[in-house]
Amino acid sequence: MQQEIEISPGAVITQSSDVRSNFIMKTYGHLFAAIIAFIVIEIALFKSGLAVNIAQAMAGVSWLLVLGGFMLVSWAASHVAMTVTNRAAQYAALIGFVAAEALIFVPLLFVAQIKSGASIIENAAVVSLVGFTLLTAIVFVTGRDFSFLRVLLVWGGIVAIGLIVCSLIFGFELGMIFSIAMIAFAGAAILYDTSNVLHHYPEDRYVAAALSLFASVAMLFWYVLRLFMSRD
Repeated sequence: MQQEIEISPGAVITQSSDVRSNFIMKTYGHLFAAIIAFIVIEIALFKSGLAVNIAQAMAGVSWLLVLGGFMLVSWAASHVAMTVTNRAAQYAALIGFVAAEALIFVPLLFVAQIKSGASIIENAAVVSLVGFTLLTAIVFVTGRDFSFLRVLLVWGGIVAIGLIVCSLIFGFELGMIFSIAMIAFAGAAILYDTSNVLHHYPEDRYVAAALSLFASVAMLFWYVLRLFMSRD
């Protein structure tokens, strides 16, 4: 039976094809710009030596707290993307989130570089990009509304945070299986966010749409890289 798609009032999908195309181009243009900005910030931090200082400063903090911080920041970004309507506030949220993610990623990238070299980071980035492209294509080709995944993402996020808290309290490791599960979680988030871009965002929310997509891409890259590191 064909899925009945629930379309939000004022969503860009109800507009003309030119408006929809313009919205999609702006959304993914801002996403691309956010990814480039993230890469530039990381290169600047590592080239300047600040990454070493940041990684050393975070060395005294439990790795699981960094992981929990990453989850919470991702949640905050998704919430802002769905609620903020002011364009300036959307840009401020996108810029702030990219900068925050760049800082949070420093210790993970630092350890990956020391442990396995730059190639593992490049390989994880390629796998993440291919995965994101394939999942995006699924939404665009099928035209399905994946908003039903919201319940799964909410409860999955709660379970993930709960596991992180429990691992801090009881001292057990969150290893390869956790990373694989979170890669699946990030994939579901990409399906959900891409579906929202097509079916639920109004035409003036392309910056917020890019923010939600960037949060999901960053999550996918984070756990793909962790999985690669756990195999070495």
